[in-house]
Amino acid sequence: MDVPEIVLRDPTESPETSGSTRRIAFVDSGLELLGYADALHALRPDLGLVLSLDPDNMPYGPRTPDEVQRLILASARATLPYEPAAIVVACNTASVHGLGVLRAELEPDVPVIGTVPAIRPAAASGGPVAIWSTAATTSSDYLRGLVDAFAADVETYPVAALGLAEAIESGDRASIDACIAYAVSRTPTGVRSLVLGCTHYGLVVDRIVAALGREVTIHDSPVAVARQTLRRIGLEPHPTAPEGGVEAVLLSGRAGTLPTSWAAYPAGKRLIDGSWARRSGVHGGAGRPRP
Repeated sequence: MDVPEIVLRDPTESPETSGSTRRIAFVDSGLELLGYADALHALRPDLGLVLSLDPDNMPYGPRTPDEVQRLILASARATLPYEPAAIVVACNTASVHGLGVLRAELEPDVPVIGTVPAIRPAAASGGPVAIWSTAATTSSDYLRGLVDAFAADVETYPVAALGLAEAIESGDRASIDACIAYAVSRTPTGVRSLVLGCTHYGLVVDRIVAALGREVTIHDSPVAVARQTLRRIGLEPHPTAPEGGVEAVLLSGRAGTLPTSWAAYPAGKRLIDGSWARRSGVHGGAGRPRP
């Protein structure tokens, strides 16, 4: 798919010039941060977005807690020259292992918002509830703890969606559909709610819904995280605010461009289209950080 180049804004521009009053940074290893950035952009399109990915070290799932802490700290620190008003950790694994160290270093100056699978609202709506996640998360004490805390009285079915996160990251549609079909085959037919327990999965929620072929309520966390982010910085939703968009892309700390592969997903396409509409095209580089 051909994607127009988008000029990533110079962070030294004034809000009047750039269209953004504040910036929010999103950190994660891969594409899963797109859904969270898109959800915030829908609520406050005037906020500038700084997207810090870590392709050199992804995925974080198999890494030790110490490694995850070191890597997510590096990704967050790389955004600081752009003076973010808040940092969103758009990864369950990084949130579990890294929120403590990030908050200890950055707060109260820069609020840090994490993610967690939406088990609580799914359980509140009644069971049975299926929870799709990676193989590691499915068998983890972390997931068992969430189920015990928020869904102890609800029938739950953890399902390992084998290979789905990797297929989404690669953009291979055939592999995505095959992995979704496998997860559907492991999901009991009586399930009323499905929790997306990996932040990648929301990028293909339309394909998941189509594959399920029945009425199942999908529970994901990007909108809730976006609202919490706005609360932390004292803003209300304003969906009709002037367009801001993506101002910087960082790839393992290096200035990068908007990858064309993002347009394969609705959330990525909306971010690209929004940034394109604001500036009529983006070329590479993430702008200069403020001195």
